[in-house]
Amino acid sequence: MRPVPIVLLLCVAEALSMSAFSTYPALLPVIREAWGLSNSAAGFVSGMFFGGYMIAVPVLSSLTDRMDARRVYLFSASLSAIGALGFALFAWGFRSALVWQAIAGAGLAGTYMPGLKILADHIEGRHQSRSIAFYTSTFGLGTSVSFWLAGAMAIALSWRWAFAIAAIGPAIAGLLVAGAVPATPAPNQETRPTGTFDVRRVLRPLRDPGAARFIAAYGAHCWELFGIRAWMTAFFTYAASLAAAPWTPATTAAAINLLGPIASILGNEVAVRIGRVRHVTTVMASSCVLACLVGFAAGLPWIALLMVVGFYFLTVMADSATLTAGVIASADRAERGAAMAIYSLSGFGAGFLAPLVMGAVLDASGGETRAVAWGLGFASLALPTLMVLPALARARTSGS
Repeated sequence: MRPVPIVLLLCVAEALSMSAFSTYPALLPVIREAWGLSNSAAGFVSGMFFGGYMIAVPVLSSLTDRMDARRVYLFSASLSAIGALGFALFAWGFRSALVWQAIAGAGLAGTYMPGLKILADHIEGRHQSRSIAFYTSTFGLGTSVSFWLAGAMAIALSWRWAFAIAAIGPAIAGLLVAGAVPATPAPNQETRPTGTFDVRRVLRPLRDPGAARFIAAYGAHCWELFGIRAWMTAFFTYAASLAAAPWTPATTAAAINLLGPIASILGNEVAVRIGRVRHVTTVMASSCVLACLVGFAAGLPWIALLMVVGFYFLTVMADSATLTAGVIASADRAERGAAMAIYSLSGFGAGFLAPLVMGAVLDASGGETRAVAWGLGFASLALPTLMVLPALARARTSGS
C-alpha cells in the first residue's frame, strides 16, 4: 500500500478513536457542579483516563511486536467505546467515574501507539518522519473535535448523551483499521521477540542515552499538554465570568486545540533543519516562561486572552512530533513496540498526575474563582520541563 493512503487511513481512524477523549474535560465544570466535587477530585477523574492508559500501554503496545497490530487496535477501540458508553450509563459519582475513565484510557493505549507502530512499520526512510508528524498532529485534531462534540451534545441533549454519542467514534475506527489497513510486516525471525511478556525488554530503551532523553522530555511535554487540556474549559469558564465571551468555553477550547496540528507539523519541519535537540530545547524553554504567565491573563479582553493561550499552546505542541520521531528513529525496528510502550508510559503517566496536581494547586490557592489560583495552577505545569531542560541543554552543547 502506498504511503499516502495508509497515512490518511490511520489519521482518520485516530481522529475517530478519540471522539470521547475530551468529553470529560469539556464537561468538567458541569459534572463538578452536578456531583459537588472539589477541584482535586475533578482533576483526579480527569487524570484517571491516563491512569488506565498507563496501566495498559506496556502490555498492549508491546504485544504489537508479537502479533498483527490490527488485532490489538480492534480490541482496544472496543474498550474505548465501552468506557465512554459506561460513563454515560453508569457513572453517578466520583468512584464510578474513575472506573469508566480508566477503561476508556486503556482503550486509547491500544490505539494511539499501536496505530503509530502500524504506520512506522509500513513507511521507512525519508517519508517516515513526515508521516509520523501528520499522524501525531491528528491527535490534536481529534482532541478539538472531541471538545466541540461534547459541548454541542451537552447543550442540545445532556452531558450523558455527549458520552454516549462519543462512543460511536472508536467503534468505527476499530472496524476501519481491521478491515482496510494491510497486515503489519513481520520482523525477521532472528529479531522477533519470543516467550512471554518481559518487563525488562519493555524497559530496554532506557539504556540508550538518546532514547532516554526523548522519553524524559516527552514526560515533561505531556505534563504540560494534558494539564492544559484537562483544565482548559474550566479556565475559559472562569474567564467568561469576568468578561463577555463570543463562544462557549468548550468551543473555545476546541478552537485552541486546532492549533496543535499546525504547531506539530511545522515544528517537525524546523527540527529536521536545525536538529531535534536544539528545537526541543528552544520550544520547551519558551513554554516554561509562558506557563508562568498565562493563568494570570484571565482578566484580559477575550481576543487578547485567546492570543496568549493560543501562543502558549503553540509552544507546548511545537515539539510533539519531533519527540516521537526521535524515539522511533533511535529504536530497533523489531522492538519499536517496546520503545513506544515506555515512551508512552512516560508521557501518559505524566498526563495522569498533571490534572490532579493542578486541581490541588487550585484548591490550595483559593479555588477556581480566584485569578491567583489559575496563575499558580498553570505555573505548576512548567515544573517537569524545568527539570529536563538542563539535560537537553547539555546534549545540545555536546552535539549528542
